[in-house]
Amino acid sequence: MLRVMKTEDYDKVYALWQKISGFGIRSIDDSREGIERFLLRNPETSVVAEENGRIVGAILCGHDGRRGCLYHVCVDPEYRMRGIGKSMVVFAMEALKRENINKVSLIAFTKNDIGNTFWKEVGWTRRKDLNYYDFTLNEENITAFI
Repeated sequence: MLRVMKTEDYDKVYALWQKISGFGIRSIDDSREGIERFLLRNPETSVVAEENGRIVGAILCGHDGRRGCLYHVCVDPEYRMRGIGKSMVVFAMEALKRENINKVSLIAFTKNDIGNTFWKEVGWTRRKDLNYYDFTLNEENITAFI
């Protein structure tokens, strides 16, 4: 069953993130407070997949009024290859369409072979015409890789 992610899902979603090999979790942005802030700004666009009360997939999805972005797209390894990831992406993109968002982007680590294969298979295009830049405003927001 797919549904909109709520703040109350945080512990189960965080536990799922801990199961994903190569996943990067930021100390501030991915804290309970950081996710609550994100969901308050984007209350209808993030999604969880739930089976028997267990969260087996999740996507943080939001927008800035112009472009949507998917973050932390993941499916529990025990539940992969069942169409859950694709269904969640469709759910999130339909939510963005309802908010009049016309373009969606995401970032996948180059070493994330499973994720990069998934995005290619579901029709996303890898951009070769731009460079992605970061500027860190808060050095305490550290990424830990699982």
